[in-house]
Amino acid sequence: MTAFSTVAVIGGGGWGTALAVHLSRLGLAPRLWVHDAELAVRIHSRRENPCYLPGVPLSPSITPTGELAEALNGADLAILAVPSHVFRQVLSAAGRWISPKTTLLSATKGLDGVGPHRMSEIMTQLAPESPAAVLSGPTFAGEVAEGRPAAAVVAARDPDVGGRLQQHLSSREFRLYTNRDVIGVELGGAIKNVMAIGTGLADGLGLGENARAALITRGLAEITRLGVALGAAPLTFAGLAGLGDLVLTCTGTLSRNRNLGLALAAGKRLDDVQSGSRMVAEGVKTAASVLTLARRAGVPMPICQEVAAVLFEGKPPREALSALLQREFRAEEESSLNRIQSGRR
Repeated sequence: MTAFSTVAVIGGGGWGTALAVHLSRLGLAPRLWVHDAELAVRIHSRRENPCYLPGVPLSPSITPTGELAEALNGADLAILAVPSHVFRQVLSAAGRWISPKTTLLSATKGLDGVGPHRMSEIMTQLAPESPAAVLSGPTFAGEVAEGRPAAAVVAARDPDVGGRLQQHLSSREFRLYTNRDVIGVELGGAIKNVMAIGTGLADGLGLGENARAALITRGLAEITRLGVALGAAPLTFAGLAGLGDLVLTCTGTLSRNRNLGLALAAGKRLDDVQSGSRMVAEGVKTAASVLTLARRAGVPMPICQEVAAVLFEGKPPREALSALLQREFRAEEESSLNRIQSGRR
């Protein structure tokens, strides 16, 4: 398979920067598009991203730029690592420099608020002739940038596209697996952020490790129910983009979404927490989008519902978790895949 010669990373946050660092280790010379042109200049002069990935040196082969044209001109691979709520806007603006020969790889975990749509759906709408894939899995940006071992999934409907990305973007420390279940991989990567907020709420209230394990497990059941109802393969949610990413985001100290839940449990206001950080906690916007999809599919998602009530209705976290504990008793197997596969939602 032909290697990629010109690579653009669209998004100069922590994850986009970490991917650029990884690509530079592979011998590539990625162009890193940064929305804030002033920050692009600072990154270029300091050879680090002081706002989103401080302390990680950037190779001279990485070219930061505030211009989409400079980043994308002639690129045969464009990795999109921008927040989900601006994904459509950025890809639309970038469209004039994307050709049918440009492979698009979404590294964004979330849903937009329009459809709601997954990122692959947006790529299909705006760049239907370009090969497309998604990247997901249990990966904190800082550890990938430092070269610590990690594994992730490249999902593409076309196995040749996934195989090419796997072959040329993998390294010993960053192991990529292929998967053709794009729907499942994207939904797992998006909804786990909502579950991580819920886990942060529980941890912040001091409910203990038993409660955390129960919340993660029942959260996985919710994600799987919705995913299967929307056409995903059940086994996807037992893999890296499902269980792996869920566990990391719900338990990791670097998890923005879990830390948001911790802050809300401590009595802080959502607006104050969000305004105090440059980082985007994708679970906030995703919570509303997930409930829209769940209502359309007729799938119950009680954890997501209670998290959304805390985020958008001002429901006290303790009341939200109490509501989950008071739900009616049921058989575990009856409340998961069997109900969907038998048509009883």
